Amino acid sequence: MRRREFVIVIGLIGAALSRPLITRAQQGERMRRIGVLMNAVADDPQGQARVAAFQQTLQQLGWSEGRNVRIDIRWGGNDVERDRRYAAELIALAPDVIMAAGTLSVTALQRDSRAIPIVFNSVSDPVGAGFVNNLPHPGGNVTGFMIFEYGMSGKWLELLKQIVPRLMRVGVLRDSLNPAGIAQFGAVRATGSSLGIDVSPIDVRNAGEIEQDIAAFARTANGGLIMTGSAMESHRYLIIGLAAKYKVACGLHQPSGSCRRRPDLLWA
Repeated sequence: MRRREFVIVIGLIGAALSRPLITRAQQGERMRRIGVLMNAVADDPQGQARVAAFQQTLQQLGWSEGRNVRIDIRWGGNDVERDRRYAAELIALAPDVIMAAGTLSVTALQRDSRAIPIVFNSVSDPVGAGFVNNLPHPGGNVTGFMIFEYGMSGKWLELLKQIVPRLMRVGVLRDSLNPAGIAQFGAVRATGSSLGIDVSPIDVRNAGEIEQDIAAFARTANGGLIMTGSAMESHRYLIIGLAAKYKVACGLHQPSGSCRRRPDLLWA
């Protein structure tokens, strides 16, 4: 998720808090509370940059931490158990609104609450995941910013084929526990069938297994990798480094600075 896209959700957060701002002249200003459940780990530079942008823009809109708002941040890191634990912690704090980054974050929060307003970002298929009824009228307690449509995942494969004309097989790096990764794999595989490319999943679990899987995949020529968003958040730097080490062309979403210097890396 790019920084500017992260900032867009603040408008929805502001809407959830706007009524208290209008009535506070009669009631007196009281502290509001925002929960944040991130799909990155606490020491992730991009995650830190996104949270900083979120806090800065809130302040520009009149919400100053420690004066009229308190922000409680949890770093789920796209780990199912950690997301569930932190979701329960945030809901127990009874915030006025929760900002959720990523599909697993929203899933964990909806598991425990259908009442607290949830504003999401970095979710590619909120309808398919069951978060909202439809895009024009979300319904329920969840709304947010849809980052891209699954059909784009097939486009990654088409572009990768243009970069590597002899491409015959592609490994799709995904988190098998993340619904977004599963659906993206389906879109890539459908495009692969039309292009005559064999598409297989590479499930990301831990650093050691990821390196073993990529090393094994790289032993056969005419191959490429596609990194889905679910793999990108937790292991992007590792995977980018391994793609360089084993000289495998790689398509990915949301490049980091290190990607831009790699001519064999493709991003959408």
